[in-house]
Amino acid sequence: MTDLEQRLGYTFGDPALLSRALTHRSHSAEHNERLEFVGDAVLNCAVAAALYRRFPQLPEGDLSRIRANLVNRDCLLLRAQDLGMSGLVRLGEGEVKSGGASRPSILADATEAVFGAIFLDGGFDAAGKVIEHCYAEAVNAIDPAASGKDPKTRLQEWLQAKGMPLPEYTITAIEGEAHRQTFTVSCRVHVLGRETTGHGASRRVAEQEAARAALAELAP
Repeated sequence: MTDLEQRLGYTFGDPALLSRALTHRSHSAEHNERLEFVGDAVLNCAVAAALYRRFPQLPEGDLSRIRANLVNRDCLLLRAQDLGMSGLVRLGEGEVKSGGASRPSILADATEAVFGAIFLDGGFDAAGKVIEHCYAEAVNAIDPAASGKDPKTRLQEWLQAKGMPLPEYTITAIEGEAHRQTFTVSCRVHVLGRETTGHGASRRVAEQEAARAALAELAP
């Protein structure tokens, strides 16, 4: 718990809240789903405020699309990995055996629950600071010209605008232990004879990285 608090930059006044945030419903009746509900709302508000300050010229529609990309499961999974959440979530025996410790949905939901626990423990200012810290790199990497669209969407639109067929994504490797796997995905643009590769903790993340690499080659 102490290590996680250090990575969060926040110390709980009520450690029981953090313990519940890290408890999946398969483990016990005192689980994290209610905290996840709170954390989802806090995350959306905190990210919205951060984007409002970071991009004062962007209209509401662009801000909404950017926020949606930042609070989705893939992005939450990346935050969970940064925080070292894998292995910290308490699971029932059946969930452990089925690989729940590395399941993106479980890690993403637990991350939201932690944000909700911080809000209940220390208020919105405390939760907002933690969320902005966790998302600082992702927010700074945003390209406003892309209007918040993810790499796969941008690649698809670029190809369609030129009358070309959509790319083909294929998993080429899955490495690592069950609780910490890395996926490798290829993105093939057959008509142009191009193929790029992406890596990530889930297939979706790896596909986005492969699409990002393809865009860097085709539309720099």
